[in-house]
Amino acid sequence: MTARAAEVLSRPQQRRGLGRIVPFLGPAIIASIAYMDPGNFATNIEGGAQFGYTLLWVILAANLMAMLIQNLSAKLGIATGKNLPEVIRERWPRPLVWLYWIQAELVAMATDLAEFLGAALAIHLLTGLPLVWGAVITAVLTFALLTLQKRGFRPLELAILGFVLVIGVAYLVQILVARPGAEALRGFIPSFQGSQSVYLAVGIIGATVMPHVIYLHSALTQGRIPTRSDEEKVRLARLNRLDVLLAMGFAGLINMSMLAVSAATFHGKGIEDAGNLETAYHTLTPLLGPAAGIAFAVALLASGLSSSAVGTMAGQVIMQGFVSFSIPLWLRRTLTMLPAFAVILAGADPTATLVLSQVILSFGVPFALVPLLLFTARRDVMGVLVNRPLLSSLGWFFATVIIGLNGYLLWGAFTGN
Repeated sequence: MTARAAEVLSRPQQRRGLGRIVPFLGPAIIASIAYMDPGNFATNIEGGAQFGYTLLWVILAANLMAMLIQNLSAKLGIATGKNLPEVIRERWPRPLVWLYWIQAELVAMATDLAEFLGAALAIHLLTGLPLVWGAVITAVLTFALLTLQKRGFRPLELAILGFVLVIGVAYLVQILVARPGAEALRGFIPSFQGSQSVYLAVGIIGATVMPHVIYLHSALTQGRIPTRSDEEKVRLARLNRLDVLLAMGFAGLINMSMLAVSAATFHGKGIEDAGNLETAYHTLTPLLGPAAGIAFAVALLASGLSSSAVGTMAGQVIMQGFVSFSIPLWLRRTLTMLPAFAVILAGADPTATLVLSQVILSFGVPFALVPLLLFTARRDVMGVLVNRPLLSSLGWFFATVIIGLNGYLLWGAFTGN
């Protein structure tokens, strides 16, 4: 696959159609899983249940922000041959680098906790097994998924693509059963329904960009396909931009489907606590039939398994990049499973834990976004792939919005407002 990609870069006129594009697809598919993780399920379902289709436009706006930011991360890996943590380590003072590493590890742990719990909960819903046994099965399946990385990048990318397609098919089933009405189109007109809808919109946008996947995306593109000239770098960056548009666009459609199905099924029905994943599952079956409930749980399982594996990969990139140290993936997977087992054994509510993990993730957003924008605007770092002024301005605008909204979320979490 790498040889085919190198041939396309060196002789683009000899390749047309899908044969020209396919070798470059993959990194953004892995990154897109972060935008379909179990935390998104809870937020989107609650948004649809409380406010109908009103917040569809918020998901669209959040997805556009994600496209730009993930494209910048991918471009950094292509331009420098290094991932974002490595660039930070090489160019910033050592004490600051260690601070970055500590906070990034905490973010990676919070991410893994949420996704692991989501998969364990899905197994519990599908099989009726106790949540702790769902966690054990999740651990085994995640270990199996991570072993694919030993065979190169392509097998893992194809496996993640399979999970993404499962999520897509599951939500297609739910859309066909729920049948959202034409009024869903009005949801793309910016509007709110009171202060609570504003707060939920902040949650959707503020939790969209995941810091761990910003670090990871640059690692997925660094050295993946060798380039021998500036022209090939520019060509590769353009093809990776298409990868980002396709993968993030699909993730956006999935998130919109989540909210639309929830709006069509729960809104105005007086169902309390619909944002709770267990409540949503048990309510879907009597309202829409068993197919809808099963599709929901299968989508949650695919999301939890794939995003948990991606979170473990991101943790490895973070450690290796910031402190030039790595541990075997199986050991990292074991260590990051322990908090999830502790939460389950303590009897904590899985959905509440998911929400708490999103608050922790909010802390890490500025740490990833700010250096990404600083470095991609520097010609001595990026060379021919340096950001144009308009792109940098748009990136800083999005970053300001996302960081500000995350700050608002954190303020609300700590003050109870």
